[in-house]
Amino acid sequence: MARYIVLLGPPGAGKGTQAEILARETRLAHISSGEIFRENLKAQTELGKLAQEYMNRGELVPDDVTISMIEERLSRPDCAGGALLDGFPRTPAQAEALEAMLRKNGSGVQVVPYIAVPAAVLIERLSGRWTCRAQEHVYHEKFNPPAVLGKCDIDGSELYQREDDKPETVESRIRVYMEKTSPLIAYYRERGLLAEIDGTQPIEKVTADLMAAIQK
Repeated sequence: MARYIVLLGPPGAGKGTQAEILARETRLAHISSGEIFRENLKAQTELGKLAQEYMNRGELVPDDVTISMIEERLSRPDCAGGALLDGFPRTPAQAEALEAMLRKNGSGVQVVPYIAVPAAVLIERLSGRWTCRAQEHVYHEKFNPPAVLGKCDIDGSELYQREDDKPETVESRIRVYMEKTSPLIAYYRERGLLAEIDGTQPIEKVTADLMAAIQK
């Protein structure tokens, strides 16, 4: 039977890094909702055009459009054995739509690993990031500082802090994520699918805990 895993985690939890590792280890297709949106918008598919209309009006793209994009992606051959979903679902309503979608093929979500990290740690991780102007190489004040303050080690260009990496923006992003995602976390916890992983551990230990949760 096809295996479906929903990976959850706030900005700065290392979800993107872990998703790549897990996809490789499990040999499941990594389905990123952000990438699917960009693909549809770039290719100007019917769904992409529809999403663009809402975005141009400054409106949120409706669930049914997002769900249709996900359903089309899951129908491709590389998802025959299942998929690792990253960034979808975002709400209990989307989670229910996903379950309905998977039931058509006699399957469902097997496990929902949630990489949990305290807000204070997330703020430290994210607000210390600096990016080089030339090629967007990323540094961190504490974890990966440049050899020369304010200069990229690779191309010597100036380092700057993106708006979404500034402390006040980071705090807002994390607060919004927690508010919006808490109902989804509760939804999967009630169904016995949530596996909470300590995201403050070293990357290798987080990976090991994630793999153990998936294999269990």
